[in-house]
This record gives sequence, C-alpha cells and structure tokens, in this order.
Amino acid sequence: MIKKVLLLSLLSFQVLHSEAQLLPGFKLSGSFDEQQMIIENPANQTRILINAPAKGFEKSDKVLLIFYALPNGSSIEQTFGKKMKEGDDFRFGIQHIGAQTRFLRNTIRNRTIVVAYLENSYKSWPSWNAKTPGSKEQVTSLVDEVKLLFSEWDPEIVLNGHSGGGRFIFSYIEAAEKIPDDVIRISFLDSSYGYEDTLHGPKIVRWLNSGKNRYLSALAYNDSMVIYNEKPLVSPTGGTWYRTKMMKDYLSGSFHFKEQNRDSIMFYSTPNRQIEFLLKTNPDKKIYHTLQVELNGFIHSMLSGTKYEQKGYEYFGEKAYSEFIADTVVVPAP
Repeated sequence: MIKKVLLLSLLSFQVLHSEAQLLPGFKLSGSFDEQQMIIENPANQTRILINAPAKGFEKSDKVLLIFYALPNGSSIEQTFGKKMKEGDDFRFGIQHIGAQTRFLRNTIRNRTIVVAYLENSYKSWPSWNAKTPGSKEQVTSLVDEVKLLFSEWDPEIVLNGHSGGGRFIFSYIEAAEKIPDDVIRISFLDSSYGYEDTLHGPKIVRWLNSGKNRYLSALAYNDSMVIYNEKPLVSPTGGTWYRTKMMKDYLSGSFHFKEQNRDSIMFYSTPNRQIEFLLKTNPDKKIYHTLQVELNGFIHSMLSGTKYEQKGYEYFGEKAYSEFIADTVVVPAP
C-alpha cells in the first residue's frame, strides 16, 4: 500500500512538472499550481516575491502583472497569508493577498495574473523613501526589472498597495514624466496618505484620458473619527479619508461623478465606471484599516469597473476567498 501511494505521488509530481510552464528562475510551489521567485537586493534593501500560476505562458497568452506594495509593519509572508494556527502572528490573517489572487485567477480567465509583492528592510515604504538616496528612480528600476522577466508577453501593469504601500505608487508616479501606457489600473487600498493635487493630479488625469482601459480605484474609511491611545489616529488632513476625498475633488474638475449610498459606504463613480471611490463612514469610530483589505478589498480593487465587479463577492462582506487559503506560506530561497 505504501509503495502504491509513493508511486502515485511520484506520477502526480511528474505530471505536474510536465504540464507546468516553469519560467526561468522560478520554482513550483504549494497546492494551487503556482510558481514563485524571490529577488533580494541588499544594495537598496528590497525583497520581492513574484507569484505566478504554473500555466498561462504560451505565446498567445496575456499577462496581467500586479505590483503590490506591502503595508507598514508586514512581511511578504504575512501579507500573502495562510490558515491561522495558535501562536501565529495576527498579520498572517488580515490580508490574504495570496488567496484573494487565487479568487481573481478563478474569475479572470483571459489573463495570466502575476503578483509581485514588494517589501523593504524598514517594512515601511514611507521610511524607505525618506532614507534611500534616489528612491524614486530606484522604484522605477525595480518595476522595470520585474517587467523585464515577462517582456515576452508585453504585460499590462497594475499598481496596487495597502497602507504605506501607497508611497511606492506615488513615488513611481512622481518619477515619471507621464504614467506609462502599459499601466492599466492604479488602486489605493486605504493607502492615499501621500496624495498631492499638484504632484499627482495632472498625471493621473492625463493617464485616465489616454485610453478606455484605464481604471482608478481608491478605498478609504473615515479615520479622522478614530481616537487611539487618547489621541486622534491621524491629523485632520493626513488620513486617507481626507486625501481620498481630495483626490476625488480634484478629478471632479475633469470627470463627472455619480453618488450612491449603500449602507455605510458611499460609492462615487464615473458613468463609464473607469474611476471609483469607496468611502466608508464611521459613526462608531472604529479602526477599519486592515478590514478593508481582508473583506474582499484586494479583489474589489482589481475588479472595479469591470463586468466582474461585485460578482461572487461583496466588498466589505463575507470572505469570498476562504477556499483558496493555503495551510502554509511557501517562499523559495533567493
């Protein structure tokens, strides 16, 4: 019996390897038919995990490459997520970008979805930006380095991030004369702290007007209401509630928005749904910072404006990706 089980396992392993389209430098990983690569750069103190499906890299395939900038305080492993066990750090259970990505792969069938998790030694993109010489140019180089791995498929690019990860996105925008044409989506998951009208507004408007396949979304909650340790959590103008509304007001000069109120969430979107802002009210003065991601926030940030929006999931509803949560996080050696 043992020999039979071993034989079946060996055959399954051989079939998996024969059917997988293993990319150079990648290693097969986990039980969800994925392959991964780690890139570590001691010079600029960055670490990147690239997670891709094991298949989907034929010449005719189209690659969607998502750059996900990590939130303050979290590692790649914690951001990826896994089933929680006693003694685990709580951060393993508050984002689940790995499982939410698997939900997206099961939904978007005409794209090969690849996610690059972006971490730095400070576990804070605002701190890394402030302490790293030429940080904006280095952000551009980092993106270009990962894009090069998938140049054969001319990938579509998404800039996404939570919390302090928004600083990575803003640095990329600031470094460019204009947002590159291959960027098709920009999403802020409660991460718009660094937004400035003069620095970012004109470039975002120009980018949105450059094609119909341009999507912008921002999720925020009223953090200005929160008192933490007997002090306001953020300054009156420093939180994502204020900055996201500021971004919306600026874009209102170029685009028309309609408003819908759904329970505690205000939806602002353009008629073509190219732009969407979701602002969660907060009369109970609670902290919803990570819940916005955990409760299908990453999924929504990738599907807003498409035919898949709110299909099979609800933003700020029950987790739609539970079946895709792995028992462990497997990260290959660099």
